Amino acid sequence: MAQNATSVLDRASVRLGGYYASVDTDVRMADPSDTLSGTINLEDDLGFDKNKTVPRVRADFLFGEHQGLALDYYSIDRASHQTLARDISYDGVDYSANADVRAKLDFDFGSVAWRWWFGEGNDAYGVGLGAGWYRVKTELVGEGAYDLGQGGEQTVSVATGSNDSAWAPMLQLGWRHLFNDQWRMYLDASGVRKNGGRISGHIYNAALGLEWLPLENLGFGLEYGYSQIKLHWNRSAYDADLDMTLSGPSAFVKLRW
Repeated sequence: MAQNATSVLDRASVRLGGYYASVDTDVRMADPSDTLSGTINLEDDLGFDKNKTVPRVRADFLFGEHQGLALDYYSIDRASHQTLARDISYDGVDYSANADVRAKLDFDFGSVAWRWWFGEGNDAYGVGLGAGWYRVKTELVGEGAYDLGQGGEQTVSVATGSNDSAWAPMLQLGWRHLFNDQWRMYLDASGVRKNGGRISGHIYNAALGLEWLPLENLGFGLEYGYSQIKLHWNRSAYDADLDMTLSGPSAFVKLRW
């Protein structure tokens, strides 16, 4: 496999960009017996924005002709402040309609994988093994006035939150195609899965991209990506499930050597 700047693989590269993601997020809470349960949608029930620009950084390094290291990181920080339109229950706490609610959900994902590349000519096929790290931080604070009868009322504030993280094994698949010295296409897919522990579940990512490389050390790219994030928390009183999907286009600048 060639080792110059016009080969299908770069010796080293860093991609910096933004992911304009359409986000849909459900959170389900239930007691251990699943007798009492409820689901809230962060976008519809808590007023979270349905579109979010997510910064992302990726780096690839090739060692020898057929092996390399791949790094990836992105972070989604989301918050809302609104008045509830209906009663909700979250983490064992009831929030009544008309309560003033401030909510926050932060999700971070990073991965490191060792890749083996196969193929020759204008196509390369890769398989990677590594680990993914994810962190979920939540916060929900509600304030409301409750009627006590005979013209009296009381303002009550309730709050709950969590901050959990975990490592999990990861499998990656990749394809690279070289059209000519300036144009490339690629397809990436990865899966992270963890069973057991305080926070478990799976994260799947897929992306199809096109790169334009007008200069030897500088390029630009467009990509469409999809991510499915399903996580489960084991808690003493309540169990929780997070179901979040991200999909949308990305644009990035690529530095390569």
